[in-house]
Amino acid sequence: MKKTKQSIDVKGVQQSCELIKAEVGKVVVGYEHVVDDLLSCLITQSHLFMLGVPGIAKTTLAKTFSIVTGLSWGRVQFTQDLLPSDIIGHYYYDQQKNTFQIRKGPVFNEIVLADEINRAPPKTQSALMEAMQERQVTIEGTTFPLPTPFLVIATKNPIETEGVYPLPEAQLDRFLFCVSMDYLEPKQELEMLKRKSENNTVQVTSPGRHVISSLIGMHQKVYIEESVLSYILDILAETRQSEKIVLGASPRAGEHLVYASKAYALIHGRDYVIPDDVKCVAGKVLGHRLMLSAEAELEGLSTAKIIDDVLQSVKIPKLLESPLVAE
Repeated sequence: MKKTKQSIDVKGVQQSCELIKAEVGKVVVGYEHVVDDLLSCLITQSHLFMLGVPGIAKTTLAKTFSIVTGLSWGRVQFTQDLLPSDIIGHYYYDQQKNTFQIRKGPVFNEIVLADEINRAPPKTQSALMEAMQERQVTIEGTTFPLPTPFLVIATKNPIETEGVYPLPEAQLDRFLFCVSMDYLEPKQELEMLKRKSENNTVQVTSPGRHVISSLIGMHQKVYIEESVLSYILDILAETRQSEKIVLGASPRAGEHLVYASKAYALIHGRDYVIPDDVKCVAGKVLGHRLMLSAEAELEGLSTAKIIDDVLQSVKIPKLLESPLVAE
């Protein structure tokens, strides 16, 4: 079936993304790849899971991104006694109006930071899962839609083992990416210390609400050839067949791999997906969805190493010379 081009201002999209990255970089040193991931989540209307030790600037990065994009911001510090109503809100009795009123929780913001998400009990996680998947919440039988865009940025402290709950696989599967924020390079950390020592107030500029709105859903116009879709399917199949993996990638993982590849291509100035786009995002899309076998864990194999082996074993397709953007 012949494909026809659809108008995409690829250069304009790339410039908008570069502007956002530059403005975030005024406050946060390094982690440009994480800003790319945040942009991908914004474009595809997905969610991001960040791993990193305390003090690595996870919260600062998320908040700065919300300021630069001009989106409303809410933060929830997850604790063992956190209730669903603390996140989604509740009804209260207004004595002046002699009626019950709704007090909306922080989940009604456009960007929500779920800090140390694994500290909350399962009942609270269930309320957050509804918000992430259905983009709505239910308060005492009444359903309320969440704003658009809606992006959950969850963080986890990987070194804490006490007072935490394991996140269910179904919830992890809702995140488009799982990214690790490591320590900065020495030069970057020195630059960060210089900025802190100068104690100057940094003003960031937002490209405007209309620009941000134009980015949302733009990935749907990016063309992906059927051979690349087959390549993604082969990757999924390999994770399900590997003896080192107990739980392979779900169909939703394949869907997210398509979306992430399209967003990655768009951010880097293309209106079509190439296999390298898939390879670049595969580790972040699949890493938190796979469950390793006991033998693989005893061998000390990491999920990243196994995903790399999967990518090495799957044949890379050849593209047409002139990819076109589909209707």
